[in-house]
Amino acid sequence: MPTTSETPVLDTLMAMTADSIERCGLAPDMLILTRIAALAAMDAPAVSYLAHLEPAMREHMTASQLQDVLVAIAPIVGTARVMSAATHITEALGFAIAVAEAEVENQG
Repeated sequence: MPTTSETPVLDTLMAMTADSIERCGLAPDMLILTRIAALAAMDAPAVSYLAHLEPAMREHMTASQLQDVLVAIAPIVGTARVMSAATHITEALGFAIAVAEAEVENQG
């Protein structure tokens, strides 16, 4: 059945993510850390990490926990992927901060 949405790809990704979370027995913080590790292993772009920032903040995760994940996977995925992940996470955080600042400016 064709979709009438203007964002069918995004809608599909959101549905896949929701289904995965619903079927997963991991605690929310462990789920996020596992996904961060998978993103690093795949050399995902910053926008992929951006999608995990809000859930990570909701779970009160720290930068130290994210760093620990990168340290843990470094021997498996390699230096280049870990450094790329660190850069992409930093870019995602910068984008999230810029958006939050713009929202505050628009409200004021």
